[in-house]
Amino acid sequence: MTPRVLRRSSAGRRPAATALVAIALAAGLSACDSGGGGSGKAKAPVTPPPPAVRAAPPRSFLEKLIPPPGGILPAARVPGQIRRLVAALPVDRKVAQLLLVGFDGRDASAPFLSTLRGIDVGGVVVEQRNYNGAAALGSLTGAIRSATAGRSHEAPLILAPQEGGQFSAFPDLPPQTAAGDLSGVLAAAADAARAARTLKRLGFNGVLAPDADVGASSGTDPLGPRAYSDDPRQVSAYVAAVVAAYRSARMLSAPLHFPGIGAATGSTDDGPAEVGLDMRALGRRDLVPFRAAVQAGVPAIVVGHAGYAPDSFVVPGSLSHAIETNLLRFELGFRGVAITDDLEAGAIVAGNAIPTAAVQAVRAGADMVRISGPADWPTAYRALLAAVRTKQIPVARLNDAVTRIITVKRELGLRTR
Repeated sequence: MTPRVLRRSSAGRRPAATALVAIALAAGLSACDSGGGGSGKAKAPVTPPPPAVRAAPPRSFLEKLIPPPGGILPAARVPGQIRRLVAALPVDRKVAQLLLVGFDGRDASAPFLSTLRGIDVGGVVVEQRNYNGAAALGSLTGAIRSATAGRSHEAPLILAPQEGGQFSAFPDLPPQTAAGDLSGVLAAAADAARAARTLKRLGFNGVLAPDADVGASSGTDPLGPRAYSDDPRQVSAYVAAVVAAYRSARMLSAPLHFPGIGAATGSTDDGPAEVGLDMRALGRRDLVPFRAAVQAGVPAIVVGHAGYAPDSFVVPGSLSHAIETNLLRFELGFRGVAITDDLEAGAIVAGNAIPTAAVQAVRAGADMVRISGPADWPTAYRALLAAVRTKQIPVARLNDAVTRIITVKRELGLRTR
């Protein structure tokens, strides 16, 4: 979901450190460092052109209603300890792990913290409305950790929507430059490394960033300076460098908004929008940065709400089996955590109740559903739990999702049972 435009800090940027130069070079990205922002062009190719994306196979009416069961995550690749942990978790706690939630309040007195003690949510997003300065932010994340410290909890992801500049929840914290205003890839890597250090010190373990969308070169542009460039290869270079910077700090990054909204007819925050490209064109343009992110080992990806060709442009990508499973899992080979964009967005609520959308998203292949509204996520939790108990969400699908979530938490060093 697009953050509200905030005032960008006037703080200057420091030169990139030697370690960050190494990050970008290791990712094979230095060839694009002279590229600028949203209208810049890469001076040299970074990667060979990707193969065209195969259109998703036609689906029967029954498959549209009831997606195939899980099983996408090969058991042989999952450590036995995690398999046993997931098998032993009660169903209500497994379902709670699917939730990435927002809340009201700016300090340890927030009523949300009492709610948090009673439900084992998978993650929490700290947003602009929760921000009251860096010192208070550290106390708030500490209170979240304390509220979830019991044996009946898995440590939650604590994430920040911190893309850069005016597209950050905390405008006076790094990264302090919007993606489209960066001078090059090394500057992006340096900003991301500073952000990782700062946010980790304040108690975060990840960000909902970077924006991996390819900007529009003409016509409607829903992104503006939020996009690194209108050149897919240049965006790929930026995204891979930022992912590498966060990985080196053992921080989660989650590029947005798969499979790309740069060519959308409008903002999905405001209402339904479509990306009117066929799958071949989508593969040549919008999917290129997401392929780069997967190749860089990104642990999570945020799935956007635009409509795409496999669903006749009417089903939001975040609710689409063709997008979240066929394209993201089978075509791109992504095995990390798939997170929906905020289900409070206009593209979702225009045609769906949020609890219904949450169930549809998980059935389609989402591992976590982001719900920023404090009043909405408890209702969505009950709907998800009912869907599991009535087998609308297969147990295998639930276990796949929770296995991915726990695996990523272990990789981040978070406490799990």
